[in-house]
Amino acid sequence: MRPMLVRPYDRDALKAEFDAAEPFRHIVIEQLLDPGFAIEAASCFPTFEEAVQQGFSFDFVNERKKVQISDSSKFPEPIARLDAALASPEFMADLEYITGIPKLLADEQLAGGGMHVTGPHGRLDVHVDFNYSEERRLHRRLNVLVYLNPEWDARWGGAVELWDRDVKRCHRTVMPQLGRCVLFETSDISFHGVQPLTCPEGVVRKSFAAYYYTKEPPPGWDGTCHNTIFRARPDERLRRFVQMPAEQLLRRGRKAIRELKADLKGRIRG
Repeated sequence: MRPMLVRPYDRDALKAEFDAAEPFRHIVIEQLLDPGFAIEAASCFPTFEEAVQQGFSFDFVNERKKVQISDSSKFPEPIARLDAALASPEFMADLEYITGIPKLLADEQLAGGGMHVTGPHGRLDVHVDFNYSEERRLHRRLNVLVYLNPEWDARWGGAVELWDRDVKRCHRTVMPQLGRCVLFETSDISFHGVQPLTCPEGVVRKSFAAYYYTKEPPPGWDGTCHNTIFRARPDERLRRFVQMPAEQLLRRGRKAIRELKADLKGRIRG
């Protein structure tokens, strides 16, 4: 039986829409949540300043002014119920039917998921997500994004964009309206991003993200593992040729320093 806070939907219609979608398999479910519950969940989200104290803050070239709260012990009670509903056997059985992906596993660690709070001037560049967790030996297969903004002006940006594999054309934009859900297959062509936010001070973009995995690899997997891969939009020449390369060099430098420190500690202990 479907969780009470999730409204009824037509699985067969969603399955057909999912398989036929372009530029990659996805669906948008309007009013996934019971309206009363959606308002309750939205009202318990923290302010941006409160979120900074509770979660991880992104301040990178590709992702900034966004806070991710993945520790479920910090979820308000309505959000804990939403998390449980999206991981329930009934909802996951529907996901398997709609997507045709068997043996899905909900992510109990909510790595990268949970409550997302993005403030004014926040952004998330176009990207494909990492495809494999080497630590847990799991293949990432689905993203579910649920939006919890009772009021959202299209002039504020913040829409999810679904791009083609070459990031030349945006096929679909979805505004983050209350109760709306975007579900898509995580793959090497599922390029997506969020329009830069221009909302007023004091307004935040609220969403809840749940990701699903399988132990088995997706059909046709060639064994290649990758982290999140960012791409610039066609009109973002400065980001493509200057800012993104500089960010990559900085991250490589930081990684090399961490590895060197770890190596030195190991030698000292030895």
